Amino acid sequence: MPFARLASTTTPTAHIGLGLAAVGRPGYINLHRDRDLPDERTADALRSRTHELLDAAYAQGVRYFDAARSYGRSEEFLADWLKARPEVSDVVIGSKWGYTYTADWSVDAEAHEVKDHSLAAYERQRAETAALLGDRLDLYQIHSVTPDSPALTDKELHARLAELAAEGVSVGLSTSGPAQADAIRAALAVTVDGEPLFRTVQATYNALETSAGPALADAHAAGLTVIVKEAMANGRLAGTEGPAAVREIATEEGLGSDAVALALVLHQPWAGVVLSGAATVGQLAGNLHAAVLDLDEERRARLDALVEEPEAYWRHRASLPWS
Repeated sequence: MPFARLASTTTPTAHIGLGLAAVGRPGYINLHRDRDLPDERTADALRSRTHELLDAAYAQGVRYFDAARSYGRSEEFLADWLKARPEVSDVVIGSKWGYTYTADWSVDAEAHEVKDHSLAAYERQRAETAALLGDRLDLYQIHSVTPDSPALTDKELHARLAELAAEGVSVGLSTSGPAQADAIRAALAVTVDGEPLFRTVQATYNALETSAGPALADAHAAGLTVIVKEAMANGRLAGTEGPAAVREIATEEGLGSDAVALALVLHQPWAGVVLSGAATVGQLAGNLHAAVLDLDEERRARLDALVEEPEAYWRHRASLPWS
């Protein structure tokens, strides 16, 4: 398991990873991107921003970097950074397949990504990822699995993924939607030749959406590494957008709301790595304070009161505009 490399580190920030969804393409659904990104979101501008973030993250102890085929040119930007820094050998690199980026570098595209969990899509995207990341890839995840995904039942696909695992690349999945728990539990039952196929699961969990928590605890108990995405609910828990309880705790600590939101997830006993989706170096620095923020029982109770019904949370997320 590649994440075993992180087990021996004593740096608290090693349990925070950097996700590249917000900087690998010009459009995404995080709030206030107009304030976070350059006015001219050219490929060169976002490549530079990605490299700045990777440099800052690595310097501050972050050791997991997360990309995807659908995150625009994130794999390319990450590959360029790795090639320019051959001394960086202690990081874990993950990517995802299952969505194809279709926005053609436009914020106003009718469709930004198209989902396809077929074996043909895997074969095509695996070759594309290999061309960029080569043997630096440690983890390949199926992107946004839901309970009805054919990726949970396609035995031929499972066999091909098992071949990838035999080559030394861990196989995982990410989940999305109000039935994440069902998808996670179905994934735990997937085996090839009697052995569990998936070694990691990446899921949305935050102060507003906690429904996957029990299933993530089951995954952790089964030996999977749990990676948490969207800990700040696409910006809804950060800055002035944060609910009063989040902002009050942040004020008490002299930190940002983002640190409080991330700290809540880091306090979950099953959380292996929690992703920062920072788009600026300043945001990243604020996020990393979460690693040393203590949340006692009273504070956690205040945050527990923020939970929304999963269906309502995911409806709201689906309504967020690409910008």
